[in-house]
Amino acid sequence: MLAVGAVAATWGVRNWLDRNIESLGDPFEGLPSRPSAPLPSPTKSGETPAEPATPMNILILGSDSRISAGDPSQWQRGAQRTDTIMLVHLPADRSAAYVMSIPRDSWVPVPGHGDAKINAAFSNGGPSLLIQTVEQLTQVRIDHFVVTDFESFVNLTDALGGVRMTLAQDLKVGDVVVPAGKQQLLTGEQALRYVRERKSLTRGDFDRVQRQQAWIRAIAARLRNEGTLHDPVKSAGFLDTVSRSVATDDGLDKGVQEDLLDRVRDLGSTDITFFTVPFEGTGRSPDGQSIVVLDDEALTSLMAAVAADTMGEYVTAHADSLDMLPPVVD
Repeated sequence: MLAVGAVAATWGVRNWLDRNIESLGDPFEGLPSRPSAPLPSPTKSGETPAEPATPMNILILGSDSRISAGDPSQWQRGAQRTDTIMLVHLPADRSAAYVMSIPRDSWVPVPGHGDAKINAAFSNGGPSLLIQTVEQLTQVRIDHFVVTDFESFVNLTDALGGVRMTLAQDLKVGDVVVPAGKQQLLTGEQALRYVRERKSLTRGDFDRVQRQQAWIRAIAARLRNEGTLHDPVKSAGFLDTVSRSVATDDGLDKGVQEDLLDRVRDLGSTDITFFTVPFEGTGRSPDGQSIVVLDDEALTSLMAAVAADTMGEYVTAHADSLDMLPPVVD
């Protein structure tokens, strides 16, 4: 009876969380061409297992509260652009995670629109056009698509009781000053102020991207240190906040959610590698816009490793050249 009750409770929680998540429909439907799906990883004996392990690639969009993740119908052509674009690669062996930020001002070919900033793809064509743009740029197949916003990260942070971050400078929010130093506990609003800062940063948007990555790393560390995802009571509250904070493609159903949770449950912040995709620097577009110029050769090499699920070897070999998240962010 206890076993049946436990199964019923788990089933109920999963359905409750699934109902909280807003659907974006199927943004993959109708895409004219797509990169090939990765082949299942063989066992040590060289055989394909009955339940083959495959990597997962998730494209995550974050906005500065200009797009509501809780109401995808608010998207209107040309009305908004996404501030944050991250490609998350989860290897088949479930041993790590790789979070790659794509600068929002990256100058890339946008199908049907010529060369443009990559975040214009979302503005002009919504999730489908952005997915098509990223897949064309990277030759990596996107499995799932998620939209959230920084206000949601405020809620996630507060649901955990705050996050600990190392500050290189004092952080003032209202009448409260959080002094520079190691492992300062930040509320959601304080972390949001830290991430929104741009003008005082030496590298502008590149440093702002690293602050976004640092916030995610701090959340991952808090989850691991508190054992949140292993505690049914703690995890229910946190996952409820997560489920109310995102909109996803229809394919990210209960089964995929369970698989995703299993992939990340035991990952600590040191198991997650954060970096920005290779870039040459900034420049000007033919029409005078300030843009980010990607390093095409290095990007091709990186994305070949993503497609082949060999990111561990790639990061080890290119650690000196990647714009990786440092222990302390300016």
